[in-house]
Amino acid sequence: MTDNKQVTTTASTSAADEYEQQRAVLPAIDVFEDDSGITLLADMPGVPKEQLEIKVEGEAVLIEGSAQPRTPDGLEAIYAEVRVPRYRRSFALSRELDTTGIKANLKDGVLTLRIPKQAHAQPRRVAVTAG
Repeated sequence: MTDNKQVTTTASTSAADEYEQQRAVLPAIDVFEDDSGITLLADMPGVPKEQLEIKVEGEAVLIEGSAQPRTPDGLEAIYAEVRVPRYRRSFALSRELDTTGIKANLKDGVLTLRIPKQAHAQPRRVAVTAG
């Protein structure tokens, strides 16, 4: 598995907006492998499910999400020094993995991606007969 840290964005209306769009935080990722696949855990605090996007393109998976600022009910910020992070991370995936079977879960700011191995890449037991 290879980590690809290249970040690209689309054009925006002003230089300041463009700079903010290009800035993205690389979420901390833990990767675990077992016989049936891999599990990625990505720390993405403050990102609601509606602002999370996971794309599979070819042999790569892209994770993007924007955190929502916490503001008291009925109030709107007119000045804020705290920047709300935008997360972006991309990974090249092994051909052993079945990208059609990816399952994603977001809970308590942690995204869990489960990517199973293709059936032919999973270990299997061979029965032995005597005779």
